[in-house]
Amino acid sequence: MWQRLAGFVLKFRLPLLLLLLVATGVMAYFAAKVQMSYDYVATIPHDNPKFLEYQEFKKKFGGDGNMLVLGVQTDKFFQADFFRDYLQLNHDLKKISAVENILSVPLAINLVKNDSTQKLEAGLLFKDSSYAQPQIDSLAGVFRTLLFYRGLLYNPDSKAYMMAIYVNKDVFNSPGRTAVVAEITKLAKAFEDKHHTEVHLSGLPLIRTVMAVKVADELKLFLKISFLLTGLILFLFFRSFGAVLMSMVVVAIGVIWSVATIVLMGYKITLLTGLIPSLIVVIGIPNCVYFLSKYHTEYARHGNKTKALVRMIQRMGIVTLFTNLTAAIGFGVFCFTNSAILKEFGVVAGLNIMFIFLISFIFLPSVLSFLPPPKTKHINYLENGFLGKVLDFLTTLVFKYRKPVYFVTAALVIAALVGMGRLKSVGYMLDDIPKTDKLYTDLKFFEQNFKGVMPLEIAVDTKRKNGVVNLQTLNKLDELTKLIAEQPDFARPLSVVEGIKFAKQAYYNGDSSNYAVPNSFDLGFLAPYLRMKSANAPSGSATTFSKLVASFMDSTKQVARVSVNMKDVGSQRLPVLMDSLEPKVTAIFDTAHYKVTFTGTSVIFQEGTRFIINGLTESILLAFVLIMVCMLYLFRSWRMLIISLIPNIIPLVVTAGVMGWVGVALKPSTVLVFSVALGIAIDVTIRFLVNFKQELPRHNLDISATVKQTIHETGLSIIYTSMILFAGFMIFSFSEFGGTKALGWLTSLTLVVAMITNLTILPALLLWMEKALLKKARKKELWKPLDEEADIEMSKLGVDDIE
Repeated sequence: MWQRLAGFVLKFRLPLLLLLLVATGVMAYFAAKVQMSYDYVATIPHDNPKFLEYQEFKKKFGGDGNMLVLGVQTDKFFQADFFRDYLQLNHDLKKISAVENILSVPLAINLVKNDSTQKLEAGLLFKDSSYAQPQIDSLAGVFRTLLFYRGLLYNPDSKAYMMAIYVNKDVFNSPGRTAVVAEITKLAKAFEDKHHTEVHLSGLPLIRTVMAVKVADELKLFLKISFLLTGLILFLFFRSFGAVLMSMVVVAIGVIWSVATIVLMGYKITLLTGLIPSLIVVIGIPNCVYFLSKYHTEYARHGNKTKALVRMIQRMGIVTLFTNLTAAIGFGVFCFTNSAILKEFGVVAGLNIMFIFLISFIFLPSVLSFLPPPKTKHINYLENGFLGKVLDFLTTLVFKYRKPVYFVTAALVIAALVGMGRLKSVGYMLDDIPKTDKLYTDLKFFEQNFKGVMPLEIAVDTKRKNGVVNLQTLNKLDELTKLIAEQPDFARPLSVVEGIKFAKQAYYNGDSSNYAVPNSFDLGFLAPYLRMKSANAPSGSATTFSKLVASFMDSTKQVARVSVNMKDVGSQRLPVLMDSLEPKVTAIFDTAHYKVTFTGTSVIFQEGTRFIINGLTESILLAFVLIMVCMLYLFRSWRMLIISLIPNIIPLVVTAGVMGWVGVALKPSTVLVFSVALGIAIDVTIRFLVNFKQELPRHNLDISATVKQTIHETGLSIIYTSMILFAGFMIFSFSEFGGTKALGWLTSLTLVVAMITNLTILPALLLWMEKALLKKARKKELWKPLDEEADIEMSKLGVDDIE
């Protein structure tokens, strides 16, 4: 079959090349329309209970995570020049179209009792930017008595001050958010430079925007580096600009198709899909190495270009098909998860790995048929002296020192298993950002001074209308607020009860000792002041307080909202915190009359991390099963299946052990390594065993001689492709994202170990099972269904001599 496919490709090479060119042009048209993802891609399925609770919360109160925070730490905050400029910064930020509201010290609202109207009038405490220093000091003293803002906008102990900037979510889910963040950052930087005081910026809108920009920048950078690096390595191998150019064209077409696939599937560039073009370069180059090295090997044997091309397709077609198929399985299994971000990555990567096979299968033989035969200098790499000595050394290990090889391998596996026992599963919202990055250090500033900015929401359902404004419920909410505030990882919560306590303090003329929940006696006097709808109320006087109270209750006043900012404690600690709070919250709110739900972005992230890790684990098992099916079909032997799997399980175990020993946690980005590495590492095994099966009949079923010849013939291309894959994946280790960096060096490690095991353990196992394999070989079962057809004359293939 493969000989006839070779005849077809060579006979119709010109129409096939033109068709490929036209298809690439169409794909380039779609690729030009690719967009970055500015939405938060869901990591959990939409039928997940946590996701449904979050959606229900958003229906009642709107979304969370739309707050960007700006912080300074200084003891001159209320000095006139600093304070005026800080107030001007507030005004300048408020002019930005995406900024909906700002809560800060200079814009702090005070409630003042008006006995004549029996209303609480809301107004700015600092009304005029031209205040002299004595007036600012006086108003600052008043501000410090407003306990509502303590711990929320300022930390009196560390002299840190925070500005909460509420942004439009629609703008921040569009390409326009990059410009908005740039404008905010520019204003903050100008203030920082003028007063020589570091300005800290954080919050989910900022974090997501900065990360999206970094993804786009890295996508372009890694694409360029991967092209240059693989091109350089190819030239060092083949010493031919033609071979390098052909290979670069193949992967360039593959990159265009991969980006176009993202568009055609209705996806956008995310942190994961952004890796695919670079992965296509890394995975596509070995296809070129396999085809070109086989072409050169065959031509060196007999000097017939046409015959070399036919045998290249015949021998390498099935090898490359199955190596790409197993790699596609390694990536493609992610499309069976319910995680949107993983599904997109799996679908696009899986499809394009098969596309790169099709592209190389058509392009390389067709172009080579038009080029002159390779010169002697182009095939000298087949006699590489240094690599020849390396292969001689490996052959010696396999034939003379198998027991030491087994012993060293066993010791390595045992050490790895011990390391695996040290593995921990944990993820952080800012996990992928280096600890020296300003995005990370600024987040830590807010965690240290304000206990974090990550949103957590608590919904308290009273199960009856107007249940929230019941005095008993208010006292329970206050008790919950105090419980949360006592936790070291949570900031002081905001709820309707804080607004009512603020109102009570205002009723008692700003006396801070009255910042408390009203009792039944207080309510008799305070009630008229809490009725915000009144015909004789001055216009706008109660609007701010009304909005403040209303934003923490649903329209029926049945469900209360308690908003908490918290530290980025990680997916491992967060459920522990939730579990520790649950019995205490239940003791406050009787489950017969109340329903308390913990939700918000922090909970969704924790659930998403758990879901992704579980999904990836299942995907690895599925990939393992599917690859086993492929290997069983390819070799039609359980013995060969076992032999093929052992050298690929060992690298995965070693990598997991190294992760445990060096303290790399199991998280979505690192679990991804195992499925990806399994799909790619098995390629080496297929390459070795297929060559072994093809050569066995030619060595009169002499397994020892065939193993020795296979080590030398395939070992060269295996080392070349492993070096390319190693270099290609090591590019990712220079990423700014921890997950991408882990994918880089862990996959590189796995592939290097896989190369070593496939050139030592695999041939050693073949020799160990020599008698059983020889019995199979004599029954002609070992090499089915490969190469059963004898060489067909070129004329019968419809291919004339094309030299």
